[in-house]
Order: sequence, then C-alpha cells, then structure tokens
Amino acid sequence: MSPSIGIPNFRAWSAIVLHRPHAAAVAVMRQLERIGVTTRVVWPEITAAEVAADVVFFDADLGYDGQFPWPAAEAPMPLIALLGSEAPGRVEWAIAQGADAHLLKPIGSAGVYSALVIARHAFAARMALLREVDELRRRLSRRPAVAQAVVAIMRTEGIDETAAFRRLREVAMESRRTIEDAADAVVARNGIGHDTRDSA
Repeated sequence: MSPSIGIPNFRAWSAIVLHRPHAAAVAVMRQLERIGVTTRVVWPEITAAEVAADVVFFDADLGYDGQFPWPAAEAPMPLIALLGSEAPGRVEWAIAQGADAHLLKPIGSAGVYSALVIARHAFAARMALLREVDELRRRLSRRPAVAQAVVAIMRTEGIDETAAFRRLREVAMESRRTIEDAADAVVARNGIGHDTRDSA
C-alpha cells in the first residue's frame, strides 16, 4: 500500500495561467479562485519577475520554445499542461517542458484541484530524485580520494584492500563523518594526492 500524501491546502498558493485570452483560461482561473489560489493570466511569455509563482498552467496547444525563463524541463515549480489537441507533437512538447500533470480542454467546472494535487506530488518526487542524483554525482567525484586513502591505510597498516576499506569506514563512523570526508582527512594526513571534492 502506498504512503498517504495527505490532502494539501492550496490557499497560500499563487498561480500563473500562461494562456491567450480564452474560455479555457477563464475556467481554470475560476476553479483556482474557488480553492483560494491567487491567479494571474499572462501571455505570451512568463517573465523572470513571475518565477515566484507556486504553479504554472500553460497552453500546450500554442506553446513554443522560449516561453519560460528557464531551460526546458527545469521549472522551479509544478507545471500543468492544458491540452486541447492530442497531436503527438503537442503532447511531446508538453512532456519536454516537464509537465507534471495535464488537463484536457475544454475545461469544465472541475479537474483543476486533482491536477494540482498530482502535479505537486510529481514535482516533489522529481526534485527529490534530482537531489539524490546530485548527491551521488558528488560522492562519485570524490571516489579517487577514497581510493587514495585505502592505499595509504594499506601501506601504513600493512593490511589488504578489504581490511583497509573496513578501517576507513570505522574511522568515518568514529569521527561521525562520511567515508569521503574521512578519506580526505587520511589523504591530507599522509600528504598524498590532492583534495578531489571539486573534481569530476
């Protein structure tokens, strides 16, 4: 059974509806206002000053590259695509922008709240994954220091590679540091190599 994501309250949220003047934009705005979301309709582009919005609804039918002040798929907030056409090119473009959810046009009197919940959850999951990937990359970039530390321990303590790595892990646990930080300390203490934390 999946963990509960809770029932979010969007009353403190602000939204941008990136859509030309149209009934779809009005329908989205009305639903958002009913659940307490402050809404602004803009067209044809989002400016840097509007990046503080908590969510963006965008017209995927007339959307184009360069409409957003951030690179494709790097939005700093959840994105919800408004789709009236299911043409593969339009769907593909919406996905390329990093849409976290979508609504089909014509927009009725419901659907915005569930799209918000789904988009919020998908965005949070995506951000968590990006943080995890960044941390793994950072740790990977520091593996040379770990290897140097293991070699240094092997030499100074006359033990094999497996025992040396175990010893490095013990040092890290005793000093309440990561293995990478402990490795940096061992490398510095033995005066070999250089700090590899910023190398890729």
